[in-house]
Amino acid sequence: MFTKFLTPEEEAQKKAIYERISDKRRKFIDRMGYDNWDPFQKPFDPIDIRIDTSKRTSQQLMREFMQSLPVGTPVPTDYAQGAWELCVGVINGSLRFKGMFDFVQWYAKLLDEEGRIEEFKQSKGLG
Repeated sequence: MFTKFLTPEEEAQKKAIYERISDKRRKFIDRMGYDNWDPFQKPFDPIDIRIDTSKRTSQQLMREFMQSLPVGTPVPTDYAQGAWELCVGVINGSLRFKGMFDFVQWYAKLLDEEGRIEEFKQSKGLG
């Protein structure tokens, strides 16, 4: 629900915007209620300018990740797509991807503690 109080100038601008828009868009606004409509709402950040805790964009993170792989490592499409999906999910704060991230960290630590991390990497073709 739109609760921002508008100045008289903003209210006049809101009315002018409403009067200039198409009938189809006006019907959409009428359904939600003119008073609930916020024509001054800031848009969401596009995915390419969202940044993570390290102040990097998803593009920067993926570039750095791919460059961190050993030279000549084949990168199948599924691998790159999975890395990209996890990158975007983590940056967006998705609980689904946070769960994946937490599990992978836990599992890697478990295998390392048991001295099986290299065995796992070799058996799965990861190392």
